[in-house]
Amino acid sequence: MKKTALSIFIVAFYFLGFAQDFSSIKNLELPRFKKGETIIQHAGYTLSYNEAYEQANWVAYELTSIETKKLYDRTNRFMEDPKIATGSADVEDYKGSGYDRGHLAPAADLGWSEQSMEESFYFSNMSPQLPAFNRGIWEQAESFTRKSAKANGSLLVVSGPIFSSNMATIGHNKVAVPTRFYKILLDIRQPDLKAVAFIIPNRDCTEPLSSFVVSINEVENLTGIDFFPALPDDWEEKLESMNSAEGWTMDEVVRRKAVYDGSKKNAGSASIQCSGVTKAGNRCKRMTKDSSGRCSTHQ
Repeated sequence: MKKTALSIFIVAFYFLGFAQDFSSIKNLELPRFKKGETIIQHAGYTLSYNEAYEQANWVAYELTSIETKKLYDRTNRFMEDPKIATGSADVEDYKGSGYDRGHLAPAADLGWSEQSMEESFYFSNMSPQLPAFNRGIWEQAESFTRKSAKANGSLLVVSGPIFSSNMATIGHNKVAVPTRFYKILLDIRQPDLKAVAFIIPNRDCTEPLSSFVVSINEVENLTGIDFFPALPDDWEEKLESMNSAEGWTMDEVVRRKAVYDGSKKNAGSASIQCSGVTKAGNRCKRMTKDSSGRCSTHQ
């Protein structure tokens, strides 16, 4: 009887404790691959490339506390991705467009090796982002990711654009301009398994980062991507239904309003440059206060 009771205790302890530590599962950060999907693996991240929109559907990687200690500085050498057989976007696509070459996997997360830093500047890892977005709320989300990785020891990170119909495009490769982006963080280490996701509009945002928190399920519904399929079904549902920042340390900082269009006179203005693209393929020069980031012509 004592032996049976001990066996039951050991089994119960396993399922309640160690069974909840998924850190040993390989490639847990990767979403489910779709038939015909172009999957590219680099030193620091894996991506799914969307040829129609000339950017990634998602970029996924694990970020450890050790990897947040940057050993190599930014190269700022933006390059075409040699692993994209059909050719990725290039420098000419972004030149004069008014959009930043926005990292999906930020260089600051990949400074732990020379190769990972260099590959962070591949155009397959870029998406057109308004300067005020890229240098504002998106940078805050990236900083929050690194702080969380340091605090938790390791995080799984997935970032990407949310595509929609009638997106504007830039450049000769017709690179699509997403109106929203997502970032998902998953902590799979004991004692607190938790997840948090963000959907943030591609505009100048002064709201705190926590105001953009959603569940992973909501991101899945909008993108059609199945995140973390390697998790046991019960834990996948539990983690992906979390829709609050509980357990995460959020920096509630309202960023100073600023328009990054290169003009100092616009600093502090409530208006931003329209994110629409003219028929000639140039960034619209009209200013707007609309939350969509577009003037009346491009809404």
